[in-house]
Amino acid sequence: MAAMMNNKVIKISFAIIIFIFIWLFIKFITNTPSFILPSPMEVATCIIDNYHILFYHSLITFLEIILGFILGILFGIYTGLIFISSQLTKRWLLPFILFMQAIPIFAIAPILTLWVGYGMWSKIIMTMTIIYFPITIAFYDGLKRIDPMLVNMAKLMGASKITMLTKIRIPHALPHLSSGLKLAAAFAPMGAVIGEWVGASKGLGYLMLYASGRVQIDLMFSAIIILAIFTLLLYSLTSYITKELTKWDPKSNL
Repeated sequence: MAAMMNNKVIKISFAIIIFIFIWLFIKFITNTPSFILPSPMEVATCIIDNYHILFYHSLITFLEIILGFILGILFGIYTGLIFISSQLTKRWLLPFILFMQAIPIFAIAPILTLWVGYGMWSKIIMTMTIIYFPITIAFYDGLKRIDPMLVNMAKLMGASKITMLTKIRIPHALPHLSSGLKLAAAFAPMGAVIGEWVGASKGLGYLMLYASGRVQIDLMFSAIIILAIFTLLLYSLTSYITKELTKWDPKSNL
């Protein structure tokens, strides 16, 4: 476990170093002024100088991401279970979900803000909405992709629907669910920030717009960097948890 975590930290650290070198290279080659593209050192200094502002807005966005992520997981898993349990419900509900997914997320954000208000809940619902579909489809796909021989054997042994669901379908669906969860972890911060762009008075998305309007590009980059760190942490944590849950599956360790 410790070796796995150390390996993950090394990979992330290496990726960050490469990113900084590319950033410095672009800055050096283009000779872009700091009010358009600040250097990594200027952004680091801005983070230190404005840590209290960044911490406050980061905390708001972090809560929106986590709550939306958890609710999206719960609703996605629940919907997947409904789909596998009732084909009639699936036939009626799936087209509606696909229709909602076809609507651009930027079109939904103003409506949610109008209905729910400018508080945290519109951003939480936005985060939940953006990850709900991939989790639902990934989990349902895993639930139905069970070896028919396994299902027939369980039926011959007298397994009930509940037993078959909890002992066979759900455990075998976890590798598929893990893919959906990792995808959701990468998308969740996007949902919260889009909600804050549309209407908010706090959060990293609001801070980006505030800094951009006042040409404080170093502050805007600071908010972007913190958001990227949130995404990396959420993805790494999700990846670790799902790998532990599916370590019995040889494919999950590839």
